[in-house]
Amino acid sequence: MSQYTPMILQYLQVKADYQDAFLFFRLGDFYEMFFEDAVKASQELEITLTSRDGGGEERIPMCGVPYHSAANYIEQLVEKGYKVAICEQVEDPKTAKGVVKREVVQLITPGTMMEGKGIAEKENNFIASITSFDNRSFGLAYTDLSTGEGRVTFIDSLFEHVVNEISVLGAKEVVVSETLDEIYIKQLKERANTTISYENDTEKKTEFERIIADIESEELKQTVMRLLNYLQRTQKRSLDHLQPVAKFDIHQFMKIDYYSKRNLELTETIRSKGKKGSLLWLLDETMTSMGGRRLKNWIDRPLIDRKAIEQRHFLVEVFLEHYFERQELRERLKEVYDLERLAGRVAFGNVNARDLIQLKHSLQQVPAIHAIIEQFDHKETSKLAKRLDPCEELTDLLERAILENPPISVKEGGIIQNGYNAELDRYRDASRNGKTWLAQLEQEERNRTGIKSLKIGYNRVFGYYIEVTKSNLHLLEEGRYERKQTLTNAERFITPELKEKEALILQAEEKSTELEYELFLQIRETVKEFIPRLQSLAQIISEIDVLQCFATISETRHYVKPVFNQERKIVIKDGRHPVVEKVMDAQGYVPNDCFMDMEREMLLITGPNMSGKSTYMRQIALTAILAQIGCFVPAGEAILPIFDQVFTRIGAADDLISGQSTFMVEMLEAKNAITNATKNSLILFDEIGRGTSTYDGMALAQAIIEFIHDRIGAKTLFSTHYHELTVLEDNLSQLKNIHVSAMEQNGKVVFLHKIKEGPADKSYGIHVAELAELPHDLIVRAKEILAELEDSSEQPSEAPAINIKEEAIQAQLSFFDEPANTKSKQEPSSKEKKILEELRNINLLELNPLQAMNELYELQKKLRG
Repeated sequence: MSQYTPMILQYLQVKADYQDAFLFFRLGDFYEMFFEDAVKASQELEITLTSRDGGGEERIPMCGVPYHSAANYIEQLVEKGYKVAICEQVEDPKTAKGVVKREVVQLITPGTMMEGKGIAEKENNFIASITSFDNRSFGLAYTDLSTGEGRVTFIDSLFEHVVNEISVLGAKEVVVSETLDEIYIKQLKERANTTISYENDTEKKTEFERIIADIESEELKQTVMRLLNYLQRTQKRSLDHLQPVAKFDIHQFMKIDYYSKRNLELTETIRSKGKKGSLLWLLDETMTSMGGRRLKNWIDRPLIDRKAIEQRHFLVEVFLEHYFERQELRERLKEVYDLERLAGRVAFGNVNARDLIQLKHSLQQVPAIHAIIEQFDHKETSKLAKRLDPCEELTDLLERAILENPPISVKEGGIIQNGYNAELDRYRDASRNGKTWLAQLEQEERNRTGIKSLKIGYNRVFGYYIEVTKSNLHLLEEGRYERKQTLTNAERFITPELKEKEALILQAEEKSTELEYELFLQIRETVKEFIPRLQSLAQIISEIDVLQCFATISETRHYVKPVFNQERKIVIKDGRHPVVEKVMDAQGYVPNDCFMDMEREMLLITGPNMSGKSTYMRQIALTAILAQIGCFVPAGEAILPIFDQVFTRIGAADDLISGQSTFMVEMLEAKNAITNATKNSLILFDEIGRGTSTYDGMALAQAIIEFIHDRIGAKTLFSTHYHELTVLEDNLSQLKNIHVSAMEQNGKVVFLHKIKEGPADKSYGIHVAELAELPHDLIVRAKEILAELEDSSEQPSEAPAINIKEEAIQAQLSFFDEPANTKSKQEPSSKEKKILEELRNINLLELNPLQAMNELYELQKKLRG
């Protein structure tokens, strides 16, 4: 490295500590990047790649961005999952001896972004940390640096549950120890799609004692300290806005794994990955950013405590009953700024005067919000009102101190109110009087010289000057004017009087601006003291916002208050899928009932494609989730149990990132449900087994149904195209057949979308293909083949009827290789008899689907030799 210039050597020394980040190296008015950083950044940011001499034999790749527009470029890189280290000049170049001293002042990462387009107003930007305890249990902590909220929990189970929590949180970055197993790192990157960062320091620091004060477990303290030490090391600034970390238990909430959350489209749609079309999109009638984030948090974590759920329902009902007050409340909430993120910006030191004016306007709404809620005249709503802290001292300070329309910059003056500070008022008076004097001087000089175009101006180089056009120079009095600058068409002069007044005016303006900045910093420090109160206020306002949101939606969409029971009974009358109903604008939407109790634990749903099986299943799950987050539900009547978990297997999609096929994804999701479900869970299985051969799929589907029926007892909705499975109703006492009705009219299928008892009478696959406008000749040929198959199946057979298990086994055996030239059925060999005996002795009820598939595979291998 000795051949490089001192500046490049300095760059390399700083870069050595930030190998996993782009280093934005400040040179004058630009942030420059060199070597591999420059090559990669030029590609990612689509900026010009150049080069420079760095003292070595070859020119060094280089690219750069202007410092005043760097924020946009940084944001682009961070959105793509990269980290950016900001290296600033930390000494004045004019006084520097040798190379200007430079240091990294902040590391910006996906989990530490504080503002910008990448930070959605109504979404948290979580950064998490994980600590492994002997690879058998894990600590998980997370915080949103922009709002200061933090949580920690203990997960005493497989690492996949940790990954699921990270996925549900949508954490942008995860901080781990360098010793964490690489298998876990790979799972986090592939399944949670998150940026990985490393921090080994878990030592407790004095400045963070208040943040971990409520945590008793040393293991959980260690997990939180890993995160806090990482934030302190990378952000290099105040973290005073971080709130005490709250411990929670994942078993306190309804568990919805990542796949089920995706399948039900709770917060984003499967196709577009956007909010529109999701349950969150439907529900979001919140008026504040804080309320929007609270709503998403409630959807991600529905309650299972009946008392807490019914408390929310009661409050929603009160809000619902007071229409006019609720409308006024919505108008007031609309004027409330994002108090949580403002507190974060105050702590970080990047708040401006306009932010403080918005804070003032927000606080001015609090007394009105308090008065509106008191009008509800209920004991529970009065409790909400009492938690509203108007922070009157802060409101008064901001009213006295900050001008109503201040500039964005905090260093150019024009921020502080007249009368707030006596010294500032004196400077301002001197400045204003000086400008009046300049105006008078200009008029006097015009009268003295007779030059009407004469004017007094100012620039930063020469200060104040008198400007006269060249055609009027002969009118000037000799000896009075001193030439300062020559222009093409004019000359600029100064006089002794002008120079004297200039010193007074400029000194007053300069000192006024400096003092205003000092006063603003003092005000900001005072606001900082109110951060805990502002955060508490933000929390209660966000809760009020979500409750009024639920009331508004329930009124607009005609939802009803659900009733809970302990008999595990589901009674839904005229239930609707909330999102589909809104998209269809309620026109033509067909509501459906659902009844399940202790004698009716499973519903086997048959019916043609496009008839509405999946929609019906989803609406049952969404109704349960809506009820347990505290909202009313889309039905005429709803009686529900409280579910501890929801599992779904809906839709088919290959997991290309993990290299898993549709069928493997099906089996993994089925295994997740079967392994973790309890009798208090809700399971939705849509077309399980269709990803493999007919008989494989049918056998697995039946085995799964029997396993859930006999061993788990969870409320289950199971849709299928295997009509043969409908005979299970005769053998499984708690399974009932239902179907989505359809009818033929003039040779065309008409979907009625109505759920009826019993199995479907026929399939309409060819009709659906016809609706999809497959070629006419193909449709005709399909109908001919179907008629032939139906005729052959109606031929009398001497063989006695067999149940579906035996039929599936015989059909599966027909796939095995037979001896060459065999034209007629032969007696099985002794080896085949032995394998058939093994098959007969297998107890399918003791196997999960994957085990059943493995057993069949082993028997097939034996038969093939």
